[in-house]
Amino acid sequence: MRRAAYNASPVSSRTRTALPAPLAPVLVLTGWILMVLGGLVAARLGLRAMLVVSELLLVLPALAAFLVFGVSLRDGVGLRPITSRVFLVSMALGATLWALSLGLFELQYAVWKPPPGYLEAFRRLHDLLRPTGPLDALVSVVAIAIAPAACEEVLFRGAVLPALVRLGAPAAAVLSSLLFGVIHLDSAGGSLSLYRVPFAVAVGLGLAAIRLRTGVLAPAIVAHATLNTITFTAVPFAAASEGALPDPRPLLGGTLLLAGLLGSALFYMLLRDPLTPRRAGP
Repeated sequence: MRRAAYNASPVSSRTRTALPAPLAPVLVLTGWILMVLGGLVAARLGLRAMLVVSELLLVLPALAAFLVFGVSLRDGVGLRPITSRVFLVSMALGATLWALSLGLFELQYAVWKPPPGYLEAFRRLHDLLRPTGPLDALVSVVAIAIAPAACEEVLFRGAVLPALVRLGAPAAAVLSSLLFGVIHLDSAGGSLSLYRVPFAVAVGLGLAAIRLRTGVLAPAIVAHATLNTITFTAVPFAAASEGALPDPRPLLGGTLLLAGLLGSALFYMLLRDPLTPRRAGP
């Protein structure tokens, strides 16, 4: 991770570029509670609307904190434009992070079976979002891929990561990714399940690396949205027999994990600071 790119804009005495570090876990916990409670209330609006409302409530405390503490949206949150090249590299990173996370999931599945009904509940969610036409497909992608990517990145890589970076870039990446894992706790059988947490943390580390590498938020949002979109479109092709758990595929998992790691490393190296102009000449 290149901390230099992230610190390209030093902290100004007039404008904050980060929230106080102790506030980071408070924002995550508060946002998570609002997301869960708000989702229950918004359920009557329909699944797609509920997903969007839940994500907006998740990021609401962070947005309020930016206003209260006067955090710079440009230099603190990193809301600055990127080039088309960086956009495409970020999409490629999202695809490789998807392969990495799926590989980790397959290896985890080989040694740790999910709670009863876990996979079926996941498939039912995607069945309910299955589009009936092009416009419906766009609405589903916005609800399950783009809105979560934008809101979660503003919270975790726009608010939490910058708040913790004073502890050092590696520590900030790890801590913000662990907090990112917390919101991926699932309710299974009346209790909280940790099943999605390991690969959520792995993806969080990748997204934190992207944010630290570029110094801006858009590449992480693009990568996250790409990962979510691929997951949404791939689920129908991965369905197992009704009522039966699929067989473990550790070889596939190891292959996907290795390919995802190598691909992510390659595109990470290609990801230049989007605000650094190229020098003229060789």
